Amino acid sequence: MRPPQALRNGETPSPHHRMPSPHFHSTVTLRKLRRFNLLILVFRLAAFSFSLASSVFMATNSRGSDSPRWFDFDAFRFVFAANAIVALYSLFEMGVSVWEISTGATLFPEFLQVWFDFGHDQVFAYLLLSADSAGTALAKTLKGTATCTAANSFCVQSDISVSLGFAGFLFIGLSSLLSGFRVVCYILNGSRFHL
Repeated sequence: MRPPQALRNGETPSPHHRMPSPHFHSTVTLRKLRRFNLLILVFRLAAFSFSLASSVFMATNSRGSDSPRWFDFDAFRFVFAANAIVALYSLFEMGVSVWEISTGATLFPEFLQVWFDFGHDQVFAYLLLSADSAGTALAKTLKGTATCTAANSFCVQSDISVSLGFAGFLFIGLSSLLSGFRVVCYILNGSRFHL
């Protein structure tokens, strides 16, 4: 509503407040937004797959009573727990992405959704990086001991699990970049979309 001094030629102020018009999106813009959301979904699917595979490889890394077990080593327990947590988070975020693609709306209010995604992507990316770094240090230490010569399959499977965890970190890191882009768009435009 304009202030009274802005009225011209005997205009009277309208008793109805103008509602802001919704953002207009062209067909090209909608396709770009859909592609962006699909890219986020693909990164989250890859993070889920690699983290789940890493935790499964670590959980099944026991050959018998005489061979070492993964849960006897703190760093390998950390690798398993971090990858299992990230797999669950990525599964949840995949559901949120599918919801957003199918309905065009976020699960939470938009402000909360962009900060939730960005914050959790950052935390879980650093969690995976620290867990897999600890697992790498332990695997490197075990290479020079009798553990890896006597039970070589244990060490190979541990190496595979840690490598898969690093791949999960790569994809959750890429998801974090895209969710960070959404935060910046929200701060600048008031919307999670850059268009």
